[in-house]
Amino acid sequence: MAKCRRCSIAGLATESEQSARAEAATRAETAITRVIHAAIGAFSEFLVRNDAFAALAFVVLYKLPDAFSGTMTAPFVIDLGFSRNDYAAALKGVGLAATLVGGFAGGVVARAYPLATSLWIGGVLQAVANLSFSWLAFVGVNQWALAFAITAENFTSAIGTVIFVAYLSALCQNPLHTATQYALLTALAAVGRTYMSSGAGYVAKATGWPLFFAICVVLAIPSLVLLAWLQRRSHFYGSPHPIPE
Repeated sequence: MAKCRRCSIAGLATESEQSARAEAATRAETAITRVIHAAIGAFSEFLVRNDAFAALAFVVLYKLPDAFSGTMTAPFVIDLGFSRNDYAAALKGVGLAATLVGGFAGGVVARAYPLATSLWIGGVLQAVANLSFSWLAFVGVNQWALAFAITAENFTSAIGTVIFVAYLSALCQNPLHTATQYALLTALAAVGRTYMSSGAGYVAKATGWPLFFAICVVLAIPSLVLLAWLQRRSHFYGSPHPIPE
């Protein structure tokens, strides 16, 4: 117990010293110069890490299945025959509750398992949950089925989001660039949600709803392949810039 306490104090002291050095290094700079240097430094420091580009690709792709299906969830529900009030009631009712519980569950998973394992759990769950909408497409207008599909999607999406945020935070280890790198990584992650999911409507129209949501599951494969490759490359441990497990 005493040994753990000493380790915690030592860790806090090390972090405090790193923050003091970071503040001293930028104290003499103007605000504009500091922003420019922070952006350049954050980019350059991250890109010299092992497998930096693979990690960036993983950041873009990890939440893509969730974003691709989420873009078309509302049009799907309305097209299936539900009213907007039905959808809003389910989304703000069981959907909100599932999101809150899923966020808590994601924190439990992140604490209970190593980061790489947690990413596997979150990635698989948020992808497979899309099959609940494929099932709903066959069931048709059924309030209980709608509630189940939205609950499954929101619950697993929240788990994946919490674990993904933990991963982004773990990537930002340099005290000089922590905030800048986190901002850049979250902006990059938005590429998958905003631009790469923009063609979801065309895919849904061409394939039909059941197959569309099955395709959303398949879209998880690239990120999971990258995750396996990064594990093999010791991205999460044993590298010059290891990510804590």
